[in-house]
Amino acid sequence: MPTPFRQAAESGAFLITAEVTPPKGADPQRMLAVAEKLKSRVHGVNITDGSRAVLRMSSLAACVLLQRAGIEPICQVTCRDRNVIGLQADLMGAQALGITNILALTGDPLKAGDHPQARAVYDLESVRLLKLIQSLNNGADYNGAPLGDGALDLFPGAAADPQSDSWSGLQKRFERKLQAGAQFFQSQLITDFERLDKFMTQVAAGCGKPILAGIFLLKSAKNARFIQRNVPGVHIPEALIQRLEQAPDQLQEGITIAAEQVKLAKDLCQGVHLMAIKREDLIPEILDRAGIGAL
Repeated sequence: MPTPFRQAAESGAFLITAEVTPPKGADPQRMLAVAEKLKSRVHGVNITDGSRAVLRMSSLAACVLLQRAGIEPICQVTCRDRNVIGLQADLMGAQALGITNILALTGDPLKAGDHPQARAVYDLESVRLLKLIQSLNNGADYNGAPLGDGALDLFPGAAADPQSDSWSGLQKRFERKLQAGAQFFQSQLITDFERLDKFMTQVAAGCGKPILAGIFLLKSAKNARFIQRNVPGVHIPEALIQRLEQAPDQLQEGITIAAEQVKLAKDLCQGVHLMAIKREDLIPEILDRAGIGAL
């Protein structure tokens, strides 16, 4: 049976997802407590897979723990750390465990993380990973050999960056991901909503797949500058940073900005993906201020 997230995506509902980081260690209690607060507010909780190349618990294991707690997970799968055999093995395992929502990503470069001496794999990148999922769903492995113990039925998504410096490159990759079977798209952090509007009307128009705008809670001007400096592909306007800097309560101003952005996104696309690192407990307040109640 399709999961509630998949049903909502295919029905045209306005999708709300939230990003939660797995634990660094074996105790999942904080992750589960945070996710529990989001249970009635989001369609799915997106679990990162070595985001920024920083060591964390396996995304797949964390997703299983969420599912056991009655929370629908979206499992990120990156190409950086596993070869094509490992990727297929994990995808088969995910299906068997009932984890079917997959966000296919290439993965951040190792130099950005806490193990820069590690070796990257990159047998595949995100488009070829989507094609692999398509093949597994059709009952064949990477080499075209039949899966003797049953085809998969994964619901794959992909990333998009409407603020990319290369408009032609963005268009080509979006089309390639569509052709490779992406069923939903999650954007990078969005601050330029005119650019998002252009993306929706000139690139994504008529694609028939939900686009979720990435909304990031900027907790302070210092936090915004750190994100701008350390997260690949992020563009935060100086005017927005100054707005935070001049606010009497920078965290509350960040919540206000995020709520404003959710409202803007609601008029442009079919969903939002909320990122509030270490303050995921504030996501319900952001949604409340944006006029979005419980599901």
